[in-house]
Amino acid sequence: MDKPLDRPLEKPVQGFAGLWNISFGFFGIQIGFALQNANMSRVFQSLGSAIDDLPALWVAAPLTGLLVQPVIGYLSDKTWLGKFGRRRPYFLLGAFLAALSLFLMPMSEVLLMAAILLWVLDASLNISMEPFRAFVGDMLRKDQHTAGYAVQTGFIGAGAVMGSIIPWAMGEMGVANVAADGGIPDTVRYAFWIGGGALFLSVMWTVFTTQEYSPAQMAEFGEAQDGAPLAGPVRALASKSYLGSGIWIVAGAAVALAVNSFSLEKEVYLLGALLAAYGILSAIAISMAKQGNTTGMLISIIGDFSGMPDIMKRLALVQFFSWSALFIMWINTTPVVTQYMYGSSDTGSALYNEGANWVGWLFAVYNGVAAIAAITLLPFLSKRFGKAKTHMFGLLCGAAGYASFFFIRDPQMLIISEIGIGIAWASILAMPYAILASSLPQAKLGIFMGLFNVFVVVPQLLVATVMGTIMKMFFPDEPIWTMAFAAGTLVLAAIAMMRVTVPGEEVGVKA
Repeated sequence: MDKPLDRPLEKPVQGFAGLWNISFGFFGIQIGFALQNANMSRVFQSLGSAIDDLPALWVAAPLTGLLVQPVIGYLSDKTWLGKFGRRRPYFLLGAFLAALSLFLMPMSEVLLMAAILLWVLDASLNISMEPFRAFVGDMLRKDQHTAGYAVQTGFIGAGAVMGSIIPWAMGEMGVANVAADGGIPDTVRYAFWIGGGALFLSVMWTVFTTQEYSPAQMAEFGEAQDGAPLAGPVRALASKSYLGSGIWIVAGAAVALAVNSFSLEKEVYLLGALLAAYGILSAIAISMAKQGNTTGMLISIIGDFSGMPDIMKRLALVQFFSWSALFIMWINTTPVVTQYMYGSSDTGSALYNEGANWVGWLFAVYNGVAAIAAITLLPFLSKRFGKAKTHMFGLLCGAAGYASFFFIRDPQMLIISEIGIGIAWASILAMPYAILASSLPQAKLGIFMGLFNVFVVVPQLLVATVMGTIMKMFFPDEPIWTMAFAAGTLVLAAIAMMRVTVPGEEVGVKA
């Protein structure tokens, strides 16, 4: 019997090789992120930064993600360069710039140069990473989305393992782990160079082994790629008053005034500026919509942000708390482990550098656990208990891992802590995207994935701007308390997950 003419064609089912090729570039991207996460605090401290200044130096990374990902998502949704495709041009551009930044980073001789290169590196990684999230949705049928994101998470874990252990491996090969002049050790220097090469080559693998579906093919699949019409966002914006925009601007001004009034860290000014900037941009977008302007990036981004689907809004709160904990970990694990488990905060000492190398191993453990859990544990739990309960379980495992830092003083025993953190990391990388992928309009998959990243980035900015003030006021010279904050925010994330109702699952609790 012939297929009804109005029924769209199905995308071909991808085998293991296809799933591998689609996501292999993420292996290299995560090598870059792992080198950044495990070593940038060490680089900054080696170049003379005090521990209290680390959050300010890390501000550049989440800020670039906040600005870059929605823009790249919007642009990649509307890109088609023939045989070069839609998402792959961004893979290529980001990989080249990230590899260059990794090559130059260990050559930094002053703190400012390292901070600028961190900004460039993070921007470049985000240019490549954001389209990879949408790429899974582009290339796979809906019934393969979970498998696609699981494979992607597996590569993220594997890449992070490699990126985390390279400095240790260099030390085992006899490369100097302490710089004679107190600068960046050769173990870190060579690790960045090796990582840059691996990043570029792995992204090139995906670029040259995949062929994206053309706009005509996507239309045949019932997934038009010419960009969803702006009528909905424009109508929503045109109906809004300017009161909301004014509230954002006033909130930004209040935060800025609070810096002097309460002797807060100067980095908090950035938070105020971001709040005010969003208020101003939303006011401009509302004005354009009221005037009948139906085209443009600003209207699309602001309109889609304010009109997110309910499930995306609820998951956004979960992401906010989850990524607050992760960023606290990335900034503070090295200072915590070296001070409490190795007894040294002197960046020029052998004990400090031994502890810093062990942090690389710990990061490798949690990423290795994540790679295994993403492919084995999470699919099993998800099928048996549902995606929402599975994610709650993963988040609580991470909270237990962070809390254990208070009770463990043997650095070897921290491997147990990292197992819980690894399960949480796997769930954070896979479950929210698996839940969202089949619920978002394909024509706007890039922009929605980019906007979803706002709730990955904003908590990182809050941690970078506010955490330093909290620690100075209540826990000076006691970075171990940052792990209490990390554990608490993951518990809040698990509670927030109770409000998420996954279509077809009797799991969530409706608010």
